[in-house]
Parts: sequence; structure tokens; C-alpha cells
Amino acid sequence: MNERPTLAAIRRAPKVLLHDHLDGGLRPETIVDLAREGGYDGLPTTDPSSLGGWFAEMSNSGSLERYLETFSHTVGVLQSEEALTRVAYECAEDLARDGVVYAEVRYAPELHTAEGLSLEQVVEAVLAGFERGGREHGIRVGALVTAMRHQARSMEIAELAVRYRDAGVAGFDIAGAEAGYPPTRHLDAFEYLQRENSHFTIHAGEGFGLPSIWQAIQWCGADRLGHGVRIIDDIEVEDGQAPQLGRLAAYVRDKRIPLEMCPTSNIQTGAAKSIAEHPIGLLRALNFRVTVNTDNRLMSGTSLSEEFAKLVEAFDYTWDDLQWFTVNAMKSAFLDFSQRLELINGVIKPGFAQLKWSGARPLA
Repeated sequence: MNERPTLAAIRRAPKVLLHDHLDGGLRPETIVDLAREGGYDGLPTTDPSSLGGWFAEMSNSGSLERYLETFSHTVGVLQSEEALTRVAYECAEDLARDGVVYAEVRYAPELHTAEGLSLEQVVEAVLAGFERGGREHGIRVGALVTAMRHQARSMEIAELAVRYRDAGVAGFDIAGAEAGYPPTRHLDAFEYLQRENSHFTIHAGEGFGLPSIWQAIQWCGADRLGHGVRIIDDIEVEDGQAPQLGRLAAYVRDKRIPLEMCPTSNIQTGAAKSIAEHPIGLLRALNFRVTVNTDNRLMSGTSLSEEFAKLVEAFDYTWDDLQWFTVNAMKSAFLDFSQRLELINGVIKPGFAQLKWSGARPLA
């Protein structure tokens, strides 16, 4: 029987996460530990419980810029190899506990060199944490190395992604405030990645509209869109009539370009008003290649299971819908095709089938 999924049951489902920031997913107690060990004295409080609440409160401003300010503290404590490896390990552990079987977690190496680490040391420290965490907790985690769109190091970071792609780096990304920093500023990096047959996603259509999405796809050649929520601006909806897609929205759907949707985060940054009003409902109904993600688990106080549970509550989704989102994500992963197929057919579909037809009864 296909009963309505509960949060407890969703946690047991084999899930896939494509858009999660390493520096946005730290445990509050780990931040306190690392601050003490590294001599970072900028935290607003050293009580882990209060600190977690502070991050959530600061992240609910409705402004992407204010939301991004909270990262000064998480980045501040991530300036040593030991800290980076610990946080990467804990990330893998936390995701596995939430039922995630495959994840791509992104971070910007250039943000972790303030105290003398090289870019290579940063990448290797993170990969070491992901590898050990993945091995010990039964999850596969690929890294997405990210360049900051307001800086000029994207080519350097793109070369880093290619250099480490056989060691655990799944692809490349650019992130940061969109307004005033179009993706075409980094066109040389994207052209280099295309020549190297390398994968990349681009944050686009979150804090800025259709021009950002258009440039990311048509100028830069993005494999996926980070957020992409503003594609809704190119869909005309009138009561009693079928939605009309503009040329860009139709292209995105026709080409099956994956949208890395992060519902809770989008509400915090003002990209959507509420879960019930989030464009993901319409985009799913129109069969865009939609995936569900966390963005920043600390700032949004969320997990992938909780994101799914919120969508079930808002849109009355069933196990079939949640499996659809999950298979979309696995199809869109920057992973070898045969490995994607193995996870879909050998892990995801059997896992959802067991939950669906058992009525998701609690395990004995």
C-alpha cells in the first residue's frame, strides 16, 4: 500500500543529495570545538545549543546577502587540515544517518587558505574526510570544488577540479551573490572544463532572474542549475488554462537540465514565500528535471528527509513522488553512468518499493 510518507519513514529511504555546502552543514558543537582549538574568537556564543539557534535566526532574514554573512564563522574555524578533515567526515556521517546513499558536497577551497594552507592541502584534507566517512558509514560522497563568483580565481579552481577528478572531486561550481556577478565573468573556466570533458554546475536563478539562468546554460554550458528557482518567471500561469512555457523554460525542460531545488533555503533568502508557494510544485507537475536538496543544513536547520517531509505536507506527495525526485537526482549526478544505474536499480528502487508496500512500518 502506498501510504503517505512520514518523516520517520522518509529517513529510512535511500536518498540522493546534489546541492549541499560543506561550510553550511557543520554541527554547532564542532564549531565551538574548532574555534577553541584554532583560536577563533568571533563566535556570538560558545554554547552549542544557543549557537545553533543563532545561525537559524540569522538565516531567516529574507536576504541572500545576509544569509551568506553567517558563513564568516563556519569558514573562520575551517582553516586547518585537521578541521577540514573532521568536518568532511562528520558531513558524511550525518548524511548517512539521514539515509543519504550518494551525495555531492561543495565548498570553495580559496576560502580556507587564510592561515597558509595551499589549495591542494585544502582539497586533500576534505577528500580524506569524505573517503573515511564514506567507508565507515556506507555512503559515497563526491566533492564539488567551488569558485567564488566575485573573485578572479575560477580558472585556478577549475584546474584544481580536473587535477583531482580521479581522487574524489566530482565537478566544479561557482557560488556567491549573483547580482552584479554574472557567470559569463568566468567563461574561460567553463570553456576549459568543457575541453577537459569535466562536469560543472552553476548557482543561477536564486538571487537573480532569467538572465542568470540563460547565461549559465547558453553561454557557459552548465550541466545543472544550482537552485534555478527563477525559471518560474518564464512560465505563464492563468486560471483555467494550461501553463505556457517561454522559450528558456521550454529549453530547460526539453533538455532535461537538472534543477537543484532547495526549498527551505529559498524561503530564507527570499527566492520563495513559503513551501506551499514554492515553484517546485508547478515544476514537478510540469515534469522538469527537479531534484530536492538541503543547501545549508546548519543555516536552514534541516536535513534532506525534512525537506521531503515538508513537500509531502505542502503538496500531498506520495512515495512515488519522492522516488521520482530521488531517481532524478541520481540520473543527474556527476558519477559514472554504470554506477548511477547500479544505485538506481540496486539500491534506490528496491528501497522505495520496500517502504511503499510495507506501509513503512517501523523496523522491529
